[in-house]
Amino acid sequence: MRRQALMGLVVVAALVGCAAEQKAGGGASGAAGSDGVTATTIKVGGVLTKTSASGYSTKDAEIGARARFERANAEGGVNGRTIEFVGAEDDNQDAAKGDAAAKKLVQKDQVFAVVPVHAPNFGGAVFLEGAKVPWFGWATGPQWCGTTTGFGYNGCLAPKPGAGSQTWWGNQLADLAGGAQGKTVYVQTTDSSGSKYGGTTISQSFQAAGFKLVGVNSGLPAAAPPPDWLPYVNKIMRSDGGAAPDVVVSIIAGTKFNTGLYSALKKAGYKGILTDATSYDAAILKDPATAQALEGVVAAPMFEPFESTAPEVARLRADVEKVAPGTTLTQHLAIGYWSADIFLKVLEKTGKDLTRESFLRTANSGFTYENPGFGRIEYPKDHTEPNGCGALVKLVGGAFQVAENMKCFDNVPLK
Repeated sequence: MRRQALMGLVVVAALVGCAAEQKAGGGASGAAGSDGVTATTIKVGGVLTKTSASGYSTKDAEIGARARFERANAEGGVNGRTIEFVGAEDDNQDAAKGDAAAKKLVQKDQVFAVVPVHAPNFGGAVFLEGAKVPWFGWATGPQWCGTTTGFGYNGCLAPKPGAGSQTWWGNQLADLAGGAQGKTVYVQTTDSSGSKYGGTTISQSFQAAGFKLVGVNSGLPAAAPPPDWLPYVNKIMRSDGGAAPDVVVSIIAGTKFNTGLYSALKKAGYKGILTDATSYDAAILKDPATAQALEGVVAAPMFEPFESTAPEVARLRADVEKVAPGTTLTQHLAIGYWSADIFLKVLEKTGKDLTRESFLRTANSGFTYENPGFGRIEYPKDHTEPNGCGALVKLVGGAFQVAENMKCFDNVPLK
């Protein structure tokens, strides 16, 4: 009996020790715990808008993230662990589906973090924040801002009044236009909450750079392009005291929207600068009509353009070519790549004793990272404001050219 009791104590002690080891992220069996960490791996998955009714798609972000993760694994992983990337779920640009996708990744697939998240109407924010699961991506909407778990690769792009708001787009356009003094700007958005909010912050960016704001129109339905662009074009062409403004800014997600607007403006005789945040996409130029509509348009990516000679961009191109030869480089691909890059940098700094708690503690305790590929990031500050960095490219003769290399500018309080 005494011997059996001793044996029982030994078994119990072994089981307790094993459970503690698995909770810390590495059981002897290598099986992942509920936080997606083993002694040798870290499980990660993403949520993207791969398909949508409007045709808008961020599916290439999956290629970008995979390329960055594969390089990290080829270099031996991070602190002895490789990244097990399970791919990305499709939210169909539907908030409820995004919430379901986030829950599936965490509860069923048991990922450590959700990377990349690149979905304009992402609905999983509340769940991920409550579950204390890190998520990284393009923080285009207010659901990202003010969290402790959501990390925009370029900060929070929907700051609250009083928080820092970006000025880089307006300042970069001013440099390109030879100055903003005496020049006017008109901002066109859709009636979606994200687009309208973007209209507010971008309008202030141009005003901070010295442009005069002559109009903001948020009456464009977000569901589909209008059958007749003339009412919107007429407002734009008469917005500057009966004349056309010097700059028209489109805060619209969707190639069909922008090509429709730009074609209608050009047909009406508009000769000023057309600019947006989404038209830097070589894939969409395969359609001749689209390429013609976007000719001369100045796009504003929040990363160093692919045409740049920066070593960091050359490395990105090489990483993508290795995992997906012949892939056309797109803005969405870059967003996935740089989101993964920042996630890996936080992992590296966290160290080998990895849990979600230790990861979030590291990220939210004055974490800073600068990279010419996307600029700079600082948490927790950039949970509430953008990083203030961006570049400009212009479509000339059917090919993109770097108009302004990546630069960072100070934010100003949002009014």
